[in-house]
Amino acid sequence: MNKPASQRILAVDILRGITIAGMILVNNPGSWSHIYTPLEHAEWNGLTPTDLVFPFFMFIMGMSMYISLSKFNFQFSAPTAKKIIKRTILLYLVGLAIAWFSLTCRTFNHLGEESLPFFERLGKAMWNFDKIRLLGVIPRLAICYGVVSFIVISVKQKFIPYLIAFLLLGYFILLMFGNGFAFDKTNILSIVDFKILGENHMYIDNGIEPEGILSTIPAIAHVLLGFFIGKIMMETKDIHQKIERLFIVGATLTFSGFLLSYGCPINKKIWSPTFVITTIGLASTLLALLIWIIDVKGHKKWCRFFEAFGVNPLFMYVLAAFITIVFGNIKFSFDDELRNIIGFFFTNFSKIMTELNASLLYAILFVALNWGIGYVLYKRKIYIKL
Repeated sequence: MNKPASQRILAVDILRGITIAGMILVNNPGSWSHIYTPLEHAEWNGLTPTDLVFPFFMFIMGMSMYISLSKFNFQFSAPTAKKIIKRTILLYLVGLAIAWFSLTCRTFNHLGEESLPFFERLGKAMWNFDKIRLLGVIPRLAICYGVVSFIVISVKQKFIPYLIAFLLLGYFILLMFGNGFAFDKTNILSIVDFKILGENHMYIDNGIEPEGILSTIPAIAHVLLGFFIGKIMMETKDIHQKIERLFIVGATLTFSGFLLSYGCPINKKIWSPTFVITTIGLASTLLALLIWIIDVKGHKKWCRFFEAFGVNPLFMYVLAAFITIVFGNIKFSFDDELRNIIGFFFTNFSKIMTELNASLLYAILFVALNWGIGYVLYKRKIYIKL
């Protein structure tokens, strides 16, 4: 088996950083009622720039898994399996902890109307496990990481493309015969999620859980495809050939995804097969472009901002989520109204600019706040990993 090339590609860290910064930006507007269209998710079918950030990150995760698991020669062993299981559980628990903390803060504020003693109020707010969301962005990453890791150390790599095709085709058939393109509770994805998870443990968008159980199937294929593209790239030593292969793969997948969308709509909320193909294609193309700009032409000064996000991706995402929860739940009286920190800044920004620009400005400043913390870690070479 060919060993992956040893040289580090800075562009991979930069693309990872761009996706994390993008995720933080689109998740933190000053007001959810005032968002520029490119910074919103598609309501159902379709694709916006915002819809790209999460699948781009999953693509990079797949590529990174090729590099990390190559250290174990992609061989199954008890120590390797133990490490995979441990990391999967920890990653899932981090996602669960964020959901718990958010629900606790919201419930604590809500119970303030009942004039309960502080510790009784806090206890009720903290004991919320009957209503906690079980799935989400980080839980999906955890599940995909665990499943894909065991696949690639158990299955010969030459069979992985066939497995990807099987998963995507099988999922498409499920969508076709299960009313899977309906944006309501009659959708087979919704039916399964309500049956297994229960309404109290879901984030529901018109009956659909965006990170539901069945839609994890194509998400696994998504990470596998990222893994295989990582294999193609890392086994190619010449950097110009890396770029060429990434461009070819990217262009082929992008055009294929858009062409197939006439029969299978591109849809993030159900993670449709065409969504997988198209976003992987776009990610591959962008990575090729970044490698050419950064690693070949040497234009690196502009990308230091994103490198601070890219070297500590999980920590930066969790940090942003924590700050968001705090900012959204600490309330105080302002202009004779009770506002949280987000509302305070948005209201004041709105006095000197349009509400759309005020919302965008808050999001940009929030990204800058997180970058400041990430930059300190980056300069001190502190890398926080599970």
